[in-house]
Amino acid sequence: MHVRAARPDDAEALRTAVSRAREATVFDDIGAPLLDVSAAGVREAAAEAEWSFLMEDEEGPVGVAIAHPDVEEATVDRPDATEGDREAELLALWVHPTHAGEGVANELLARVASSVADRGVDTLRATVATDNPGSTEFFSAHGFTHRRTRRGPAGDESILAADVESLQ
Repeated sequence: MHVRAARPDDAEALRTAVSRAREATVFDDIGAPLLDVSAAGVREAAAEAEWSFLMEDEEGPVGVAIAHPDVEEATVDRPDATEGDREAELLALWVHPTHAGEGVANELLARVASSVADRGVDTLRATVATDNPGSTEFFSAHGFTHRRTRRGPAGDESILAADVESLQ
């Protein structure tokens, strides 16, 4: 398996992978639909994301990670943040169910961290439903700490953050 930057022409391959997993959408870290997995929807997401990566094996995509820079949220979550503090938000981290536990999520997270660090981002943020202990455990094991809890569209969610350098 290998990781590479996603391209707009990956839409059909990703849609097929998600379909094989019997999912209708790629879900974000709070369980809300993030990507319209039609070819057009995936093409649009890959084109608009600042950082978008695919993990592939010989049969096609087995995972995807999407992140974008977000300076405003840094000041909302951290009133002591300074002008130079930069954050990115991890919008999606999806692994095909047949590849769970194989390190796909770890590899994708490391690739996102390396890429955001190259652009001067200090902190990576993720949002996790408070009733999703598996995701919370995954992020905690990777150095994410709880920043705050808020009410989201799918219920209560925890805002987690990690120092990008510790994720590489």
